[in-house]
Parts: sequence; structure tokens; C-alpha cells
Amino acid sequence: MVAAGLLARNAVARGLTVPPTVKTSLAPGSRAVTEYLRGAGLLAPLEKLGFAVAGYGCTTCIGNSGPLDAPVAKAIEDNDLVVAAVLSGNRNFEGRIHPLVRASYLASPPLVVAFALAGSVDLDLTTQPLGTDTAGTPVFLSDIWPSSNEVREAVGSAVNGDLFRAAYASVFDGGPEWKALDIPTGDRYRWDGSSTYVALPPFFVGLRPEPEAVAGIAGARVLALLGDSVTTDHISPAGSIAAWSPAGQWLQARGVPPAEFNSYGARRGHHEVMMRGTFANIRLHNALADKEGPFTVHQPSGEATTIFDATERYRLEGVPLIVIAGKEYGSGSSRDWAAKGPRLLGVRAVIAESFERIHRSNLVGMGILPLQFLPGESAASLGLTGRESYTILLPEGGPTPRSHVEVAASADASAGGERGVRRFEVVVRLDGPIELDYYRQGGILPAVLRRLAKESTRE
Repeated sequence: MVAAGLLARNAVARGLTVPPTVKTSLAPGSRAVTEYLRGAGLLAPLEKLGFAVAGYGCTTCIGNSGPLDAPVAKAIEDNDLVVAAVLSGNRNFEGRIHPLVRASYLASPPLVVAFALAGSVDLDLTTQPLGTDTAGTPVFLSDIWPSSNEVREAVGSAVNGDLFRAAYASVFDGGPEWKALDIPTGDRYRWDGSSTYVALPPFFVGLRPEPEAVAGIAGARVLALLGDSVTTDHISPAGSIAAWSPAGQWLQARGVPPAEFNSYGARRGHHEVMMRGTFANIRLHNALADKEGPFTVHQPSGEATTIFDATERYRLEGVPLIVIAGKEYGSGSSRDWAAKGPRLLGVRAVIAESFERIHRSNLVGMGILPLQFLPGESAASLGLTGRESYTILLPEGGPTPRSHVEVAASADASAGGERGVRRFEVVVRLDGPIELDYYRQGGILPAVLRRLAKESTRE
């Protein structure tokens, strides 16, 4: 971070500026960073280049650093441009920094500043100039890159223990808005039915003292037919909430204007928002839909709709849902709503060529059955279109870890297929007795609640 400030200082001294088409923001890991940059005299040059403090922590990599300038956003949408972000955070999934930014690259803080000055990622910083100075002379990265001694001296003069102690001494105090909140009393949370931030989740609705016998899944429809490397950012609600999206429409119907939407992360305590934001990434490639985004086709009607609206229709029809995917389903940073959301939408199973390890475990924890195609097989090799009706045959008493079970995909002529049934085997990715128990219980939440109830009864 100090090197980024020094590079900014050197760039400002040469008269370099950031092009107006580039959006810049600074979101340090803590307030201590702001203070040592200020102490070293480096905050001002960063601000001059547009890198003013926008927030802290995950502000940028979760999409909360603010909108693009309206003309820039319009140009991207009108021309279907692939534009890029460069950030020094740890999340670079497409559409996460901003829904209109498809490509994101991770780089060190000084390189982020350098690319901002260049105004493009389509250049070689070792041979091409970042721009020209006030005299019209080309300025290269090597001309303004700080030396190790410069960095060492700046750190030595501005970074010390007292700075961190002062920054963290009041970290839990909060600002005046936080202190002005009305805090309820008592040992139980009083649910506010009008809240659009926190609501009582329905995970325990209809829960019985003992789990029901595990049965197969009959007559399921495919909610999404996905390819390889579908990340939890494609699945889980993250970043900003679009006004036209089901979540945005739900909030507006309750008097929340788009300017007050906040983000999915801020509203993660309200399942009505989060389930509407599941599979809502505008870069989702669902083969059932003819465009990118949170769209699908209801079966067997063939009507195009949003993923959430389709799940509501399936729910009313009593139709269970599955997801079919390629390799490394659920890759990337693993988050709870990437499993909670599909469960609330009615997804009962995911059939994939392979799973990211933690996400597979999270699916089991939410009572969703992870199934894996046999080696060398895939939806494409088996001729699956996603427009079939699926039955997953489980043995009496339920499956065993890593066992094989049969799936029957029945083509529907009314949906454009040929009548017939395609049968294939899949591997049950319940990888041990604990996961098997979680699945039989309907997930880890019912399992824990039943255990606590039994312990309470014994006491």
C-alpha cells in the first residue's frame, strides 16, 4: 500500500492523470492503513488520482465501491463491451466488482495504480508508456516505480504500533448512526415483520422430531444447465441489487427505493431477498436460456422467465428441481448462501462432473444431494438437454456413501424432444457416515436442532 502511494506521488509529480473512463477507489483493510498513508504524505497524491477512501475491507471486491459514470455504463451496455477491473483484493470473479465488468485481474496495489494511469489492461507495462508528462515526454512504469529504499523509509517513518493501537481502540464503538440505533431488551430477538434486512428464516418450518425415510426424487425439472467452473459468485447473491431483478422488485414493492437497496451482503439476514438473488449473477450462462443472466425456461411449457419466478411456479406445481453442471461446480470462495439459496428455491439435487470440495459439503449441509457423473460422462455426452423430466432412484433406506444410483431422464415431446427415457448412473457424493446422516436429517440445521432437543429432554 505504501508502494502504491509512492507510485501515485511520483506520477502526480510528472503530471500524469487517470483517464475519465476509469473508475478508481481505495478500500484499505483497516483505518490504520489510511492513517499511515496520511502520515507518510501519500494519501493526498492517491486522492489526486481518484483513489479516495471509499470504505474498508470488502468494499470493492463485493461491488460496493459505487456505480460507474452513467455515460460509461451506457457505452458498455449499448456496445456489449467486455471491460476489465484491476484490483488488489482477493476476489476477481466476473461481475463481482461491478455487474457490467466481466473481466477482473488481481495485481499488487502499485500495479493497480499503474493500470489506472494507463487506462487499459491491453498493454505491456515493461515496454509501453503509461502516458506522457507535462512536457510531452513518455512516462514508463520504470520511471515512477519506487525503490525498495523509498518504501522502507516511508514505512519506517509512518508505520508504528501506536498507530494501530489507536485505530483499533475504538473499532467496536461505531459512529453516531450506530450509537443512535434503538436496541431491544430481553434474551429473545423480537422479529420485525416489516424489516427488509432481517427475517425469521423458514429452514425449520414443518420440522418433525424424527426425520422421514429417505426417498428418491421423482419428476424433477432442471432449473439450470450449467457449464464448467460455475463459481459461488454465480450461485450466491453477491454485490449490488439490480432494480429490475426479482430482489429489486420485492424491495421496491415494500417501499425501498433503488438508492436504498444497499447490497445482498448487507441483506443476507433476509431470506426473501437472498433467495431472489440466488443464481442472479448477470453473467450466468444457463443453457436453457437464450441470454446471459438469471434466466431459465419453465418446463414443460417452454416459457422463458427469471430463475426465481420459475421456482415459484414449480413450487406451486409441486415439482422438485435439480441443477446440472460441468466440472468444478461451486469453485471459488465458499459461502453459505450458495447452498442455502438453492435449498430455498426447491433444488433437491445437483448433478455435476465434479464439485469444489467445500461447496459440495455445504450442499450436503443444506440437504441437497450432490451427484457426480461417471468418469468421462457429462450432460453433453449423454445427450441431456435439460428439458427432460428426471427421476433419481434411491435404494430403500437411502444411499450409502460413494454408491452408484440410477437416474432416468424422460424426454418430453411437447418441449421439443423425442419421447423416450435415457438412463445413466451417477456417484452419490456423500463421502462419509456424517454426511450421510446430515442428508437423512434434511441437512445440518435439522440435525443439530433434533440433537439439542433430545439432549434437553434427557436433562
